[in-house]
Amino acid sequence: MGGGSYSRKKGARSKIKKYKRKTWLCHRAKDTDQIHDELEKSAETGIPAGKFEYDDELPGGGQFYCVETGKHFADSKALADHKKSRYYKRRCKELKEEKYTQSTAEMAAGMTKEKLPPAHPKKAA
Repeated sequence: MGGGSYSRKKGARSKIKKYKRKTWLCHRAKDTDQIHDELEKSAETGIPAGKFEYDDELPGGGQFYCVETGKHFADSKALADHKKSRYYKRRCKELKEEKYTQSTAEMAAGMTKEKLPPAHPKKAA
């Protein structure tokens, strides 16, 4: 330990459940269905999805935003570098797939809604 300052051992918080959950949530990326919803809303309103008013709290004042990954960048070079990354390309590929809906979830779980023929058909007289 250099400098005389107190520091924790590396990995000291690795088993604290609250800490792990908190750090995981704050660094979590947006889900693809949330991005699909944003894009649909922007198509309805006519306002582009990546446009923000200037905000001092956001990196780059909120002017350099990647819609596909939901991240803000400090400048246009950082955004351009991000668009060359593997993470960005993988996310674009995920977004090209159709939106995940409740009906597809039910089909995956085996809860199909099939029209079966009646067990006792009515006889025409």
